[in-house]
Amino acid sequence: MRENFRDWIEALETFGREVISEERRGKRAAILRGLLFGSSKIYTVGIKFYRFLYNVRILRDTTLGVQVIAIGNLTWGGTGKTPVVEKFARELRDEGRNVAILSRGYRSKPQPFHVWLKNKILFREDTTPPRIVSDGKSLLLDSDMAGDEPYMLASNLKDVVVLVDKDRVKSGRYAIEKYGCDTLLLDDGFQNWKLAGRRHDVVLIDRQEPFGNEHLLPRGSLREPHSHLLRANTIFITKSDGNTAALRQRITALNPTAPIIECVHSPLYFEDVFSGERQLLNFIRGRKVGSLSGIAQPESFEQSLVKLGAELVYAKRFADHHRFSQQEILNAINRGKKRQAEIIITTQKDAVRFPKLDRRDLPILFMRVEINIVSGADDFRDCVRKICFR
Repeated sequence: MRENFRDWIEALETFGREVISEERRGKRAAILRGLLFGSSKIYTVGIKFYRFLYNVRILRDTTLGVQVIAIGNLTWGGTGKTPVVEKFARELRDEGRNVAILSRGYRSKPQPFHVWLKNKILFREDTTPPRIVSDGKSLLLDSDMAGDEPYMLASNLKDVVVLVDKDRVKSGRYAIEKYGCDTLLLDDGFQNWKLAGRRHDVVLIDRQEPFGNEHLLPRGSLREPHSHLLRANTIFITKSDGNTAALRQRITALNPTAPIIECVHSPLYFEDVFSGERQLLNFIRGRKVGSLSGIAQPESFEQSLVKLGAELVYAKRFADHHRFSQQEILNAINRGKKRQAEIIITTQKDAVRFPKLDRRDLPILFMRVEINIVSGADDFRDCVRKICFR
């Protein structure tokens, strides 16, 4: 029952993306786009009014007395945010900061509905502690309870606390009181205006689709109007190819003061999903491989395998954040074998959602990546210094 509901939701999401991107043609799709366009106008008024309420202090933000770094984007998904969060956390930790990553845990297992409903009806403040994915020493939750990105961050980072809660103020207080954290990293936090104080906003812009289709939700993927980029203190262009002059010019017109840093997602190594055995990047050179992914932009991942010298003979894509079943992975293995694949490659983000397999006729590896700064390294170091010594 649960899997059928999940499949229905994913099919609806895929249909919505195809309508928005205009991949789906026809009269009904055109009518739906018209309705979505009208809704996006209402959404635009709402988001501007909501921001206005904060600006005039009708809605109040909260200061916790520590450094706050909000890392996010103007668009919905697909900018490569998690490795950037990891890089900031690693750099700040190495500079001596006691760092906590606060995530809302997208698609993590939610609070029981009856508890949520009772609190709402009785106007009770939610006093449930945040979920502790990592206490800075041990990994304490699986990806189902934590969510994909928090689990992956906790797996990759040592000496960094990772907490999950929709209320970032509550989880921030918990990180300070329980673990003595002095630096809070808000994963996907650009739209979280409730937590303020000594705050530094980092916005990621995907070089391939900087502003989506230029429309706001639900007609497009923009969460906020372009003009709101002015709030950013630092801007990252992700997946840079060096040919960014026009994009940099547009960004500077929207925000003339924020430094612009360009970065790429660089493969580090391959690791067996189940045994943990690692392989060098040249392991797939000249080999026939199949890819299996459930991410927002699978094309970039698949192209990276080809650039490493692999012959991509099979590619299976699922919806973003798809939670794989054992049968789905076995189906991918069987279809890969039919096309003479020698290996199945997935992403680390997907690998955390894999169930255990009783049999594996092909090795299944994930590709570990990190962020490399290709332009603006001095700006990045200055950004870290300002955060550390402010």
